[in-house]
Parts: sequence; structure tokens; C-alpha cells
Amino acid sequence: MNVFRILGDVSHLLAIIILLLKILKSKSCAGISGKSQILFALVFTTRYLDLFTTFISVYNTVMKVIFLLCAYVTVYMIYVKFRKTFDSENDSFRLEFLLVPVTGLAFLENHSFTPLEILWTFSIYLESVAILPQLFMISKTGEAETITTHYLFFLGLYRALYIANWVWRYHTENFYDQIAVVSGVVQTIFYCDFFYLYVTKVLKGKKLSLPMPV
Repeated sequence: MNVFRILGDVSHLLAIIILLLKILKSKSCAGISGKSQILFALVFTTRYLDLFTTFISVYNTVMKVIFLLCAYVTVYMIYVKFRKTFDSENDSFRLEFLLVPVTGLAFLENHSFTPLEILWTFSIYLESVAILPQLFMISKTGEAETITTHYLFFLGLYRALYIANWVWRYHTENFYDQIAVVSGVVQTIFYCDFFYLYVTKVLKGKKLSLPMPV
């Protein structure tokens, strides 16, 4: 654990809380991609299967449980509780374009060919592209609500802080996980345009529009 890892986890948790509060306060899922939220729920599910096999620390266990619960509560609110407010027409990104190559890559490039390791690797690869349906939805609608952009900002900040965490661990522990680092860098690249627009528009009180990054 180091300050970058802790700040990254806090940023990630804050992003999820912002999204949940947005939905609960407005009683609406407008502007939120349910497909991205399904992918994130799948990311957490496949990554945290070690909850049943390995204990690392109380902090680690609690954070995993919180992320899992929040992910499934978010999906429930989008597709069940507030489904009438969900914009399914604009949430039209085809998930097979992400799931098929990510699954194939997880089988081809992993640390060891075991079920848990393949699922963990799958989660790392999938997380790097899970935000694309949300960005695609914004590009279709032409703009995003301010609260949604705050969610995206803290989600992107979490990945940027994790890159700093990996750099720190490499210099202090000589630890380097190529799969996690490359996937994290790819994910952060997807946020680059968004970060620029967030600073130049959202923080100045303007509405944000985002071009499709792929």
C-alpha cells in the first residue's frame, strides 16, 4: 500500500458514489450507459472471486465487497427500479465487440493457465475498455450532464493514480505487472480527450460533448 494506491481506491469509490447519488437524487438513469455498468459489474465479479479463497487484509476484503455491491445495485437501478428513465436507444454499443476479443486475449496472454488467473486477466483487459459504451453514448447524445462528467473524471483519475502506484512499486519493490500496467495505460488514454474537455468546459460551467475515441 502507498498513497497513490489509497488515493486511487478513494477516487474509484467516489466515482461510484457520485453515480449512485445522481441516480437516487434524480430518480433517473438518463445519460448513464447501462452497458458500461454491466461490464463493470462483470469486471468486479471475475476479479474478486478470490474473496472465497484468499484473505489479504480487512481493507482489501471490505473494498472488494463494497465495489461488488455498488456495481450490482447500480445495474439494478438502471434496468429494474428506474428502467423507464433508461435511454436504451442511445445506449447501443455492441458489447460483443469488446467481450469476444477480451475473452480471447485473456486465454492467450495471462500469468498462468488456471481458471481464476484467466478470469482475473479477463477482468483487467475488460476494465480497460468498459467505459467505451458510456463514451459512445455521450458522443451520440452530443452532451453529458455535469454530474455524469464528475463520475467520469474521478473514474479516469483512479486509473491515472494507479499508474503512479505502479511506478512507485517498481522503484520501491521492483514489482512490475505487465498485464495490469499496459491495460491501465490503454484505459487512461481513452480518458485523455475527456480530461481536456472536463478542464476547459465543465470546470468553467459549460456543457460537455465528447467525440467517439475509437
